[in-house]
Amino acid sequence: MSEVATPDVGEGNDGQRSFLELGSYVADLNVEDDATSEGISLEGLEEELEECKSDDVVANILMKGMKLREYTKGVENNLRQVELDSIQDYIKESDNLVSLHDQIRGCDIILSQMEALLSGFQTEIGSISSDIKILQEKSMDMGLKLKNRKVAQSKLSKFVEDIIVPPRMIDIIVDGEVNEEYMRTLEILSKKLKFAEGDPIVKSSKALKDVQPELEKLRQKAVSKVFDFMVQKLYALRKPKTNIQILQQSVLLKYKFIISFLKEHGKEVYLEVRAAYIDTMNKVLSAQFRAYIQALEKLQLDIATSSDLIGVETRSSSLFSRGKEPLKNRSAVFALGERVNILKEIEEPPLIPHISEASSKKYPYEVLFRSLHKLLLDTASSEYLFCDNFSGEESMFYDIFAGPFAVIDEHFNSILPNSFDAIGLMLMIRIIHQHQLLMSRRGVPCLDSFLDKVNIALWPRFKMVFDLHLNSLRNANIRTLWEDDVHPHYVMRRYAEFTASLIHLNVEYGDGQLELNMERLRMAVDDLLVKLAKKFKKEKQQTVFLINNYDMTITVLKEAGPDGGKIQQHFEDLLKNNTAIFVEELLLEHFSDLIKFVKTRGSEDPSSGSERPITAAEVEPIVKDFAGRWKGAIELMHNDVITSFSNFLCGMDILRAALTQLLLYYTRLSDSIKRIAGGNALNKDLVSISSIMYEIRKFSRTF
Repeated sequence: MSEVATPDVGEGNDGQRSFLELGSYVADLNVEDDATSEGISLEGLEEELEECKSDDVVANILMKGMKLREYTKGVENNLRQVELDSIQDYIKESDNLVSLHDQIRGCDIILSQMEALLSGFQTEIGSISSDIKILQEKSMDMGLKLKNRKVAQSKLSKFVEDIIVPPRMIDIIVDGEVNEEYMRTLEILSKKLKFAEGDPIVKSSKALKDVQPELEKLRQKAVSKVFDFMVQKLYALRKPKTNIQILQQSVLLKYKFIISFLKEHGKEVYLEVRAAYIDTMNKVLSAQFRAYIQALEKLQLDIATSSDLIGVETRSSSLFSRGKEPLKNRSAVFALGERVNILKEIEEPPLIPHISEASSKKYPYEVLFRSLHKLLLDTASSEYLFCDNFSGEESMFYDIFAGPFAVIDEHFNSILPNSFDAIGLMLMIRIIHQHQLLMSRRGVPCLDSFLDKVNIALWPRFKMVFDLHLNSLRNANIRTLWEDDVHPHYVMRRYAEFTASLIHLNVEYGDGQLELNMERLRMAVDDLLVKLAKKFKKEKQQTVFLINNYDMTITVLKEAGPDGGKIQQHFEDLLKNNTAIFVEELLLEHFSDLIKFVKTRGSEDPSSGSERPITAAEVEPIVKDFAGRWKGAIELMHNDVITSFSNFLCGMDILRAALTQLLLYYTRLSDSIKRIAGGNALNKDLVSISSIMYEIRKFSRTF
């Protein structure tokens, strides 16, 4: 490209050539050779030449020192030669060029034809697109019309179906028997009646005006027919020995749609059916409960009367004053015994009176109470669920059971004021609590208020009877109650059994009010027992009397359960204190000189310089007396303990405590003798500790 550009430069004016010559060969630069050079600025020429050194042509010129003008002429000659060669080549290829020109012209013609054809296609495609768009719009319009017609047809078909009264339906409603087919037809009629009454547009239609009178006639006929049918079924409930639950579940529930139909399309008739059912069930259940209560009353075993109190003297009530009940039942007034098993039978079926009566069985009232209320629970649960399922009205239950509740209340109100059995009353309170839990587990709340009312009635009665026992202790006649016998008193045994029973019945409940009342009772019996003990002339007898009663009370409390609580601990403390008193009294009775010496002089030190030091002569009678009769005295103590205490285990503990205390006293005596001047002379009369211990073990084994 450098060589081609050079002739263009050479063909310029002289001023340009002078400039290139200066650029090509700096050594030949002469400003004065050409006057036209005055207008050309040569500033920066040297820097440009330096930059062009890398160019092959420029470098060759500079290296050979060739004049630019001469080089230019050579280039021009070369160009002319190249031009001539190019012309010759063009002449040689002229035929090919003509042929190429013709081909290009043919292509242009073909392309022009294709352009015209494509333009025609484009026009036709545009027309087709417009037609397709028109067809789409028509199709959418036709689809919308079809959809609207289908919707209209569907609604019209449904309207016709809902409003038309087929002859078959008329025949079944008017002449058919009330059965499953009748129920299905009744459902269809109910839907037609709802349709006719629900939509204002339907109400205004001419078609409905033609059909509505017929629908109304069918409604009246259906209401009348199902009313007669339901009344007939309700009368079946009144037949004797009818199993009501089976009739309800297998018959009435099958026709519960009739009740729904009457609710919606025959309100007045429904109310009549409802009232008829309530009246029927009220009378039937009331009669059943009344008969059941009368049968239970024949099985009642009276436990207690108003005179069966803890602090009442035994001789004041006789077989005649107790009426028809035998005296053997008297122990159940205070002792819980097997009566507690009733709490394990909460969910057992109710008693069947005629079976029990045939076997001549009698039961405490709490057994009859549980049986009656279990029957009430089962009957009420069944009726409540049936009412909810059959009519959807729980309120019907309370109207039905107003009669049975009144029958049970009447019975209970006649029994409760004459009940003096505190244990039985507490058992009934626990039974009611368990029944409340049972109904809660069933998820049936219909007896909540009734059971609460019974519970509220039982507690005041229990408190009243409990206060009678409490006052019998506070106001007890000591003179008539006292007996010249150190063994446990029957009043204390009554108290122990009564308290143990209440503790046992309160273990799972933790009733603080009951615990407070038992504490009041405990304080009253403590006071009474001390008063009875003081009636004995000898203090030793008083102590023995108290020990026997405390020990008996603890034993009874432990038998009732492991958790005697504060009351048991109280009597254990009293037993411990009185045992210590008795041990001292027993030892003083047989070894008074020994004990007095040990307590008064045994701890003195002879070398302390006291005014009256202990001498061997003072101790010698005590030592010889003990050595001569200690075995016999222990034998007497043994016999005394055996005859004094009714509980052998308690007697063994007391004798062991007495002999242990005796051993301690004698050990202190032996230690005192060792400190006395001349005390060694008494060693021959001293009894060895091992001998005493051997004797103690021997008597301990006799128990």
